[in-house]
Amino acid sequence: MPHATQRLDAAAEELDSALRGGPFHVALRAAIAARGLPLQRVQHHLSRRGVKVGVTSLSYWQQGARRPQRPESLRAVRALEEILQLPEESLIRLLAEADEDTTDRPRTASRSYRAHAEACGVLDRLLAELDHPSPDGGVHTLGHHERIRIGPRREVAGRESQHIVRAHRDGVDRFVAVHHGDPGCAPARMTVHALENCSTGRVRVHHDTGVLVTELLFDTRLRAGDTHLFRYGVEDGTAGVSREYVRGFGAPGGQYALQVRFDAAALPVRCHRFTQHSPAAPRGGRQELPLSGRHHSVHLVEPRVRSGVLGIEWDWE
Repeated sequence: MPHATQRLDAAAEELDSALRGGPFHVALRAAIAARGLPLQRVQHHLSRRGVKVGVTSLSYWQQGARRPQRPESLRAVRALEEILQLPEESLIRLLAEADEDTTDRPRTASRSYRAHAEACGVLDRLLAELDHPSPDGGVHTLGHHERIRIGPRREVAGRESQHIVRAHRDGVDRFVAVHHGDPGCAPARMTVHALENCSTGRVRVHHDTGVLVTELLFDTRLRAGDTHLFRYGVEDGTAGVSREYVRGFGAPGGQYALQVRFDAAALPVRCHRFTQHSPAAPRGGRQELPLSGRHHSVHLVEPRVRSGVLGIEWDWE
């Protein structure tokens, strides 16, 4: 069957070319076509590996309409490399390179998609070490208020977070908090403080990506439907000049408020809030934030967050 053989050779050649040069969605589409798998079968193989991704999402990924960016989505991409018999890191590399090649980034201070992908991989391993039971830990967030302190060296001196959560299963007795320091930080030198209605448990750090993960232990076991309010802080101050604070949301949630307070000896010349559909997307929704005179702070409030990225960026003289 010469024609069938020619088609297979052409598909293999197209896949090889796409894996070398990308972009990600073309390589994914070529890989699925080369293996002759319908998307329903691809989804089935992912499900057998404990990864949940909808057929619609897979379709969007191979069309280039969306890009994987959540931790669960990046796990799916790594599983796809195995299912589609691709070289390890081949699809992940294309995602990272696409971000580095993008020329419309507004500022070099923003984290690259490669850094985000690496941090997600590290985070998965650290969460596994802590036997984290599910991506959301068994709770939904009703409210999350963060306060960031910028020190006199223009560094992130520390952060304080207050959470209001509701359990959606019985037996929840802890929350796993994540702090991602600025480039050059030293997570091993950071300190976690349990401030209200919790105590600190195990702590895990990864120096290269600046990720710190800590258990916050409740003094009670929540039943499904119970709410809990707790507060904790992270003393940082280990990195250099900071120019932004970013918070990603994998799923819609409750209210989110972010306040950035600057030391009187280090005030920015302007501040903006921004949004992104994903860490790989260009920034939009920019809005200038006035710096309060007395408290030297700016803030944003989202009554109900959507999946994506929210943040505040600032410029120094």
